[in-house]
Amino acid sequence: MSTENEGSAVPPAPSAPPPPADAPAASAPQGAHPGAASAAGDPYGPPASQAHHDAGESASVPDPSWPPPPPPSTPAYGGHGGAGHGGGGWGAGWGATHQQPAPKNGRGRGGLVAAVLVAALAAGGLGGGLGYTLARENDSGSSTTVSAGTTGGNVKRDPGTVAAVAASALPSTVTIEAASSSGEGGTGTGFVFDKQGHIVTNNHVVADAVDGGNLSATFPDGKKYEAEVVGNAQGYDVAVIKLKNAPSDLKPLALGNSDDVAVGDSTIAIGAPFGLSNTVTTGIISAKNRPVASSDGSGSKASYMSALQTDASINPGNSGGPLLDAQGNVIGINSAIQSTSNGGFGTGQAGSIGLGFAIPINQAKYVAQELIRTGKPVYAKIGASVSLEDTTGGAKITEQGVGGAEPVDPGGPADKAGLKPGDVITKLDDRVIDSGPTLIGEIWTHKPGDEVTITYERGGKERTTELTLGSRVGDS
Repeated sequence: MSTENEGSAVPPAPSAPPPPADAPAASAPQGAHPGAASAAGDPYGPPASQAHHDAGESASVPDPSWPPPPPPSTPAYGGHGGAGHGGGGWGAGWGATHQQPAPKNGRGRGGLVAAVLVAALAAGGLGGGLGYTLARENDSGSSTTVSAGTTGGNVKRDPGTVAAVAASALPSTVTIEAASSSGEGGTGTGFVFDKQGHIVTNNHVVADAVDGGNLSATFPDGKKYEAEVVGNAQGYDVAVIKLKNAPSDLKPLALGNSDDVAVGDSTIAIGAPFGLSNTVTTGIISAKNRPVASSDGSGSKASYMSALQTDASINPGNSGGPLLDAQGNVIGINSAIQSTSNGGFGTGQAGSIGLGFAIPINQAKYVAQELIRTGKPVYAKIGASVSLEDTTGGAKITEQGVGGAEPVDPGGPADKAGLKPGDVITKLDDRVIDSGPTLIGEIWTHKPGDEVTITYERGGKERTTELTLGSRVGDS
C-alpha cells in the first residue's frame, strides 16, 4: 500500500480543470456510504500479515538490528507520494514496490492535460450533436426543451451526510510533501492533531525528510507551511510533524474510539491519491483486527499492525490520511493496501482493489502523544524471540535468540510468566494468535504495563499464564 515516490523527486501535484461555468452544482445523494514479541534482540516480535507464506519458506529469527525484519512479502504502504503501500513480505501477493518513478519532463502534467482534452472533446462532440438535433427540432416546431430555473439558494448538506462530513473534515487535512537532501521523496497526507500545529501521519510518508530533508504541508485553501519531524515510530508506522509558524485557527479533527468500530460501519477516507489532493472516498469497515505486516520496500525494517480493513478506495498518496466514521470522527490512519500489482507482478505503482488497512486511532493516539512528549516511540514487549514463519499454528518461541542471545530474556516478562523456548503461543487474551507477526501486531495494540493472559502449548498440552508487558524505547 505504499504511495511513496521513494527514489524520485517529488512530482508536482497535477492541476484539476475548472468546472464548466454554467454547470449546475451536483448535490450529494442522501444516505451515501459516507507488538511485539520482543525477544532477546528483537523487542518487538513479529507482526501479522494476511497473506500466505510462499511454499518452502523456513522460519526466521528476528533481526538484531531492529524489530523483526520485514516478512517475506508484505502489503505495500498506502501512500506517500506515489508508490503503493509496498513491502516485501508475508507471502505471494504481499510484496509491493515502494518506488514511483518520477514523471519524465512533461509527462505527469501532460498526461493529465491530454485526459482533460479528450474529455473536453468528447463533451464538445456530444454538445455539438445535441445542439444540431435541438436546432433541427426547433425548425420543425417540435422542440420540448425546458429552461432551468433558479435553485432558490445553496443546496443544503444535512448533518451526517458524506458531503457534510467532508466539508467539516477537509479544512483540517493536509497534503504532505517530503524530500531528502538529495531530492528523493514523495507525497502523502496528514491531519491536524492539536491547536499547537502538530500533524499526525505515517512514518513512511516523512521518512525521507527525517535526516535533514525538506518537509511541507499544504491545506485545501492553498496555504502552505514548512514543517519539521517531531518524532517517528517505524514499527508502528506513525509520525508527528509540526508546522512552522502554525496559524492560530487550527481545528483538530475529533478522535473516535476504534475499539467501538463494528464491521459494516460506514467509512470516509481523505487523502491525496496519486497527488490528487483533497480526495474523498467512501466505503465500510470490512474487517477488524486484521494482522498486517508492511514495509517501505527497502528490505530493512517492517511495520506491524492489527488493522482496520476498509473497502474505501485508498491509493498511493492516501497514506497518513484520516479514516473517518459517519459522524466525522477519526477512527484510523490509512496506511497500507493490498494490490495485485505488488509482489512480483510488476514494478508499477500499486492501486486500490478494495482492500485498505488503517492503524486503529486508539493505538495511533497513544503513539503520537509519546512522540510529542519525548520524541521517541515506546513499544510493549514480552521479552522473547518468536519465529516469523507464517504457520497459522501459533507464534513459536525460538530455540535460539538474536545474535546468540537467550531466546527468552532472563528476568523479562516472558521469563517471569514461565514461558520457555519451544512454547507455541496460541492466544493473547481472547485474540487467536496464528503466527509470530500476528502476535506482534496484537502486543503493540497494548501499552507497557498492561496485564494480558497468554495461552500456549507445550508438549502437546494447552496452558495459560498471566504476563505483564515490558517496554522498549526507540526503533533501534
